[in-house]
Amino acid sequence: MSETVRTHLRVRASELVGRNWLNTGGQSLDLESLRGKIVLLDFWTFCCINCLHVLDELRPLEQQYSDVLVTVGVHSPKFEHEADPVALAAAVERYEIRHPVLDDPELDTWKAYTARAWPTLVVIDPEGYIVAHLSGEGHADGLAVLIPELIAEHEAKGTLHRGDGPYVAPEPTSGTLRFPGKALYLPAGRGIGTAPDAGSWLVTDTGHHRLVELSTDFQTVLGTYGAGEKGHADGNAATARFNEPQGLLLLPEDVAAETGYDVVIADSVNHRLRGLSLAVGTVSTLAGNGIQRLLETGPARVDEEGAAFGARLEADPLSVSLSSPWDVVWSGRLNAVLVAMAGVHQIFSFDPVSGAVAIIAGNGLEGLLDGPATEAWFAQPSGLAEDAAGNIWVADSETSALRKLVIGDAGSIAVETAVGKGLFDFGFRDGPAAEARLQHPLGVTVLPDGSVAIADTYNGAVRRYDPASGTVSTLARGLSEPSDVIVDHTHVAGSEPLLVVVEANKHQLVYVPIPKEAQQVDEGAAQTHRPKSPVAPGLLELTVRFTAPTGQKLDDRWGDPTQLKISSTPPGLLLAGGGTSVGLLRTLELAADIPEGVLHITARAAACDGPEDADGEIPDHAACHLYQQDWGIPVLLAADGDTELVLDLRGMD
Repeated sequence: MSETVRTHLRVRASELVGRNWLNTGGQSLDLESLRGKIVLLDFWTFCCINCLHVLDELRPLEQQYSDVLVTVGVHSPKFEHEADPVALAAAVERYEIRHPVLDDPELDTWKAYTARAWPTLVVIDPEGYIVAHLSGEGHADGLAVLIPELIAEHEAKGTLHRGDGPYVAPEPTSGTLRFPGKALYLPAGRGIGTAPDAGSWLVTDTGHHRLVELSTDFQTVLGTYGAGEKGHADGNAATARFNEPQGLLLLPEDVAAETGYDVVIADSVNHRLRGLSLAVGTVSTLAGNGIQRLLETGPARVDEEGAAFGARLEADPLSVSLSSPWDVVWSGRLNAVLVAMAGVHQIFSFDPVSGAVAIIAGNGLEGLLDGPATEAWFAQPSGLAEDAAGNIWVADSETSALRKLVIGDAGSIAVETAVGKGLFDFGFRDGPAAEARLQHPLGVTVLPDGSVAIADTYNGAVRRYDPASGTVSTLARGLSEPSDVIVDHTHVAGSEPLLVVVEANKHQLVYVPIPKEAQQVDEGAAQTHRPKSPVAPGLLELTVRFTAPTGQKLDDRWGDPTQLKISSTPPGLLLAGGGTSVGLLRTLELAADIPEGVLHITARAAACDGPEDADGEIPDHAACHLYQQDWGIPVLLAADGDTELVLDLRGMD
């Protein structure tokens, strides 16, 4: 960042305060011990898909500048489970985080740095002063400009110290499987390793970046698919590469015969759908260009790239941008694969015969809103299952909700919520669905009686929703982050049915009985302990600050390149100022008779690379970048509350 940009008051960075440190060999760190290094604070929480994206964005920078840059992950939890130090340690291992992590369960450091969203990045120079405050994803290019400038400046001043950072690798804890994600039953004869009269289980061995075929004892390995190293490569079972694969789907036999592959895989970090031919063990890429999709919150029936809602996005499925596909299911009514596109809070469809990819539900805004598919909001959908009527059940993780796609005979789709209230409401409570609470569920399946079993991940439980009675009960608890649940297909006829549960943090699959009488649980409802922002009723001046990185210019060739989208929960909280319009300044009017709620704010800015041409314009060939952040800001209405709200999309100090 040029000196002309960084001429504001020099603000000293606050001390790093928390419960514990990970990845430091048991040592506690403070800013004094990091003096002489460029420090990048990454405020994250392990439930957040956007935070996981940022972890991957930062890896190349951490490697390139390993002798001068120290990234510190400040884990500031949203959910109660994320405040568990054992769960945090498992997440740090699962996501292969190779920098120190501060456990900040009370959000002390979060508050000190005025973070308002996950993820937030703060850059501290070698003298201990804040030089950048960034919200959301997509800041790697800007950091790639800022870091060399800080290096040059502080080498000249003699305040930069080169050398190894404080990272110390932890001891690995997994065995054959490492943080498995999802599982799929393969009937007799369809898996490579299966005997003619026995089925097998195909598991996404997510932490090992491969698929593993297990016998029904869950111990015997019948085969593996993938080299076991992260990457993207098609080919045979030994050479193919995945990157944190998640959901699995076995295609109907007639469709598999026509397409030449049997299994569809949600290859999450590669942002692709992959295909596996069980007959020969080969892996192919079905859809996705590997570039993370960001633009999905356009008008209700048109996405930002101009495609009509429900229409094919690209002629070539390998040219489509996807975003963290997390689960896949076959829809008999739509005759297509449905994809839980966690990264953009939507449900996509994929036709394996034609290759067509389309958006079928969710307008891209993050939250819980029912209604027509074009208007509905999701929040990181992570599990899918089809019921006997052809409707699709969705584990909507960030709203701790069970949702349903109701698919009409003519293909119309409506979204309903069975369990769940909103982005910041969770708990462990059985009973009437309106009062029941889940905590970040990742998996769902339909039981033989038509009820729905839910992998209630952060509660360590399997829950059951009964549509007939409208109640929620608990089938099993004491599990270690169950990430998927599937009805067992191998139990003896006449015996009690079983569930297969993928227990991610114990690196195993387990059988769980389905009892006739489920125990009732009421450990209360809760909200995230993230602080509510006190605001005054009436007029609220909103400012989103954005500064284009050095070498970039706001792309104003087609008008104002910035945009705000604003709504609220409940809707009556926002009397004026909602909707979508250009600019990063907005006057909102808040109702006086609603005590609290959530402001949903999406900010965008488009900037393009220079240099400018002779007329001071951006050349047509310039590479352009989108900066975007979604905020869900809990607010508490009070007469003495703030009348201004300032957010940083990309603020520089």
